[in-house]
Amino acid sequence: MATDMTAFNAHHRVCIVDDDASVRDSLAWLLRTRRLVSDGFESAEHFLQEACWQAPPREACCVLLDLRMPGLSGLALFERLLALPWASQMPVIFLSGHADVATAVDAVKRGAFDFCEKPFSDNALVDRVVQALTLSEQAHQQRAAREQLHQRMLQLTERERDVMQLLVAGLPNKLVADQLGISVRTAEVHRSRIFEKMQVKSAVELVNATRIE
Repeated sequence: MATDMTAFNAHHRVCIVDDDASVRDSLAWLLRTRRLVSDGFESAEHFLQEACWQAPPREACCVLLDLRMPGLSGLALFERLLALPWASQMPVIFLSGHADVATAVDAVKRGAFDFCEKPFSDNALVDRVVQALTLSEQAHQQRAAREQLHQRMLQLTERERDVMQLLVAGLPNKLVADQLGISVRTAEVHRSRIFEKMQVKSAVELVNATRIE
């Protein structure tokens, strides 16, 4: 069953890195038929120069990467992308010839999302692209949640962080007060302020919020 494409739009982008212009054009056309936006790059060097790869991408994206290219190879480019802190936000799908299947398989074992052997099935390739974009979107959401958690944590005072640590450990207000040498009322006030700053309504929500990975 084909994957539903209706959720994908201009906020999802595919980078096509291939030295063959006809391949770039045909892939761009194929992706357009499935309502997917793409950018073409004639070399790994061109991708590194033009793509915003030095900062986390602002949109869900994946990279269709030719394994063999003049100059910097697809594999060498993949190694650079893999070293980025936001590598999970840019899944890589290798485009390989039959002779390079073993290398592509090894790349998948090292973190590439997948590989497609040339000539590839159009539907199968685009379905994998959609799956890679979905993975990228999830990574975006997780990163945004981590950043949001960090910003909320910065609003807490040192004492509030101490109280939150005990609340997350499951201690009721009385035990929190005993542990910190404060009154129960003071513990309740800290709890209320923590909930407000962390934008949660219960201790359970607070625990879940701090479990973001």
